[in-house]
Amino acid sequence: MAATVWKGYIAFGLISIPVRLFAAARAEHVSFHQVHEKCNTRIKEQLYCPTCDRTVTRDEVVKGYEKGKHSIVQVTDEELKKMAPKSTETMEISEFVKIEEIDPIYYDTSYYAVPEPGGKKPFQLLVAAMEKSGYAAIAQVGMHRREYIVVIRPRANGLTLHTMHYRNEVRKIREYGAKDAAAIKPKELELAEQLVKKLAGTFKPEQYEDQYRSRILSLLEAKAKGKSVKAEPHKKMAPVVDLMAALRKSVGQSASAKSSPRAQSKRTRATKHKAAA
Repeated sequence: MAATVWKGYIAFGLISIPVRLFAAARAEHVSFHQVHEKCNTRIKEQLYCPTCDRTVTRDEVVKGYEKGKHSIVQVTDEELKKMAPKSTETMEISEFVKIEEIDPIYYDTSYYAVPEPGGKKPFQLLVAAMEKSGYAAIAQVGMHRREYIVVIRPRANGLTLHTMHYRNEVRKIREYGAKDAAAIKPKELELAEQLVKKLAGTFKPEQYEDQYRSRILSLLEAKAKGKSVKAEPHKKMAPVVDLMAALRKSVGQSASAKSSPRAQSKRTRATKHKAAA
């Protein structure tokens, strides 16, 4: 059974709905341990205090905040619990918005909201009302020792939550969006639009695969059997000199580019099977 990330209430006017949150997605990557090269044993890290000049145990460690140079303020877990916001137990919907009004740059992590037995009817009522109105909800929730702003949206007969970054957390880059003196010719734009339409399709997540992770797993499987894996050559890109020529060539190529992610996945699986053979 999936682990509960948060347990509490969604407050909708005077209606409170008991729910649990579960992680909706989890990143997969190949993890490595630090091992001793000589004997292949995992290394153990020790906690060391340079002032006392000795290793310390976990029960001697407390939380500390560096307020200034050579100034650290210690806090206890009990003190931190006292500071927890009310949203730690109840996320109250503050407003409803159109989901398309939210810039995806604010999105962080996704969660599934599942109603408790006593909250199924008001939960389904909220889902139905949001589906019919086309609105998503904005609320705040306290978990993982911070308070998040979240957007709650109806999805597949349920509610999905996305934690979001606050405005001050979204970085501004001076170079981003800067316009230079480069002028776009009408014919260039026309060909670029043709290329976009040629590659247009329906997003199918099952077509895509983390090729780097697959290659690392193939490498590890091969090395475990005393074999080696040849690296695939990477195509070197160069700046476009003749933009019109590059556009015409791109538009003139076959539509096989649309299926390239799937083809790449097949090549990756073939490489994996070859290494395992």
